[in-house]
Amino acid sequence: MASHDSIHKLESPLLETPSSPSPPPLQQNHSGNPEGGSKQLETILTNTSIPFLPRYSKASAVEMKLLLHLAAPAVMVYMINYLMSMSTQIFSGHLGNLELAAASLGNTGIQIFAYGLMLGMGSAVETLCGQAYGAHKYEMLGVYLQRSTVLLTATGIPLAIIYAFSYPILILLGQSPAIASAASLFVYGLIPQIFAYAVNFPIQKFLQAQSIVAPSAYISGATLVLHLLLSWLAVYKLGLGLVGASLVLSLSWWIIVGAQFVYIVTSEKCKYTWDGFTWQAFSGLWGFLKLSAASAVMLCLETWYFQVLVLIAGLLPNPELALDSLSVCMTISGWVFMISVGFNAAASVRVSNELGAGHPKSAAFSVVVVTGMSFVISVVLAIVILCLRDVVSYAFTEGETVAHAVSDLCPLLAITLILNGIQPVLSGVAVGCGWQAFVAYVNVGCYYLVGVPLGSLLGFKFGLGAKGLWGGMIGGTFMQTLILLWVTFRTDWNKEVDEALKRLDKWDDQKQTLSIE
Repeated sequence: MASHDSIHKLESPLLETPSSPSPPPLQQNHSGNPEGGSKQLETILTNTSIPFLPRYSKASAVEMKLLLHLAAPAVMVYMINYLMSMSTQIFSGHLGNLELAAASLGNTGIQIFAYGLMLGMGSAVETLCGQAYGAHKYEMLGVYLQRSTVLLTATGIPLAIIYAFSYPILILLGQSPAIASAASLFVYGLIPQIFAYAVNFPIQKFLQAQSIVAPSAYISGATLVLHLLLSWLAVYKLGLGLVGASLVLSLSWWIIVGAQFVYIVTSEKCKYTWDGFTWQAFSGLWGFLKLSAASAVMLCLETWYFQVLVLIAGLLPNPELALDSLSVCMTISGWVFMISVGFNAAASVRVSNELGAGHPKSAAFSVVVVTGMSFVISVVLAIVILCLRDVVSYAFTEGETVAHAVSDLCPLLAITLILNGIQPVLSGVAVGCGWQAFVAYVNVGCYYLVGVPLGSLLGFKFGLGAKGLWGGMIGGTFMQTLILLWVTFRTDWNKEVDEALKRLDKWDDQKQTLSIE
C-alpha cells in the first residue's frame, strides 16, 4: 500500500533473537488440514493461461471450501461459549431479581473486561502461529503457545486482585450495597476462570492457525451439556447460590482447556507443532508482551465500545425504557456478532497462513472472498430483522412499550449488523497481517474521539435519546470500517509476504529443522 511504511512503524517492536534457517516446504500435508487447497489456490490465481472468469470462479470455489472449513466450527465455538455465560445468568436469575442483577453485572460489567483483555492478548499467537505455520516453521508454534500462556497467566494475577476487590470497586462506581455484595460473591467464583482464559485462548489460536477447529467445537458442545447439568446441581440441589453458579462456569472453562490440551498432546495432527514443554517459553517475553499488548488494546477497544453505549443510556431521561430496548437489540446484535467473529478467525488464519507460505495473490483473494461472504450473510440477517421489527422483542419481553421502542431502533440495529459483517472480518485480516498496533490507533480515534462524543451529542443535546446514542456510535464504526477498507484495498501483498518472513526470522529460535522424508 502507498503508506504502508507508516503502518509498520506503528507496530510493536519484535523480539530480536537469532534467526534459524527456514525449513524446506514439506512434501506432504502432515496435519490433514487443507494445506493442499492453499497451494492449489495460488496455482490457479497465477495461471494466466486460464480466462479471467473461469480462473476466478474456480479459485472462489477452492477458497470458499477452505473458509467454511474454518468459519463454521469457529462460529459454533463462540456461540457455545456465549451460551455458557448466558445459561449461568439464567440459572442465577431464577434465584431472584437481586441475583439476576448481580449475575448480569458480574458477567457484562466485570467478566467482559477480563475476556476482552485475554482474548486480545491471545491474538498475538494468532499472527505468529498462523504465519509460522504457513512458512512451515512448525516447531515454533508450540513455543509461541507456551510464551503466550506464561504472559497471560502473569496478566491474570492483577486481574484476580481486581476481582477480589470487586465489592469496594462496585460501591465506588455507584452500585447499591445489596447488588455490589451479591455481584462480588458471583465474581469471586469467576477468579479461576481468569486463568482458564489465560490457557484457553493461546491453545485456541494455536489450533486455529493449523486449521484445526472442529475438535474445539465438539469439546465445547459436550462441555455445554455438562455445564447445564452441573449448574442445575450446584444452584438448585446443593443450594450453593451465586458462588456455585460462577464456580461451575469456571470449572466448565477448565474442562474445555484440559480436553483441548489432551487433544494437542495425543493427536497426530499436532505432533510436529507440539514438541513438549520448553524453557524457551520464558525467553523473549518482553518483545512478545509488546505485540500482545497491542493486540489486547485493539480488541478491548472494540469489545468495550458498545458497553459504553449501555452505560451512557442509563443517564437518559427515561433510562429504564432506553436500557430495556437497547438490551433486546444488543442481545440480537451479540448473537449475530458471533457469526462475524467466526469469519474473523477464518480471515486471520487464511491471511496469516498465505503470507507465511509466500502466497500474496491467495492472501489478497482470501480477503475479498471472506469479506464478501460475511457481508452477504449480514445483509440477509439485517433484512430478516427489519421484517420482524414489530414482533422480535416479544421473544424477550411481553411489554408493548418496549416492543415499540425496539421497533424504532431496528433500522439502526440492521445497519449495525451490516457493519458487523465487514468490520470484524477486516480486523481479522489486520491480525493475520500483524497490524494490531495500527488498528488500535484507528479504534481510539474512530470509537472514542468520534463515536462516543457524537452519540452523546445526538442523544442529549439534540434530544434523540437511545437512537441518537446508537446513531453516533454507528458513525464511529462506519468511519473505522472505511479506514480499514481503504488500508486493505491499498495493501501491497508482496510486501506483506516480505514483512511476514522478516517477522518470523526475528521471532525464530535456534531449533533443529524439521523434515519429512
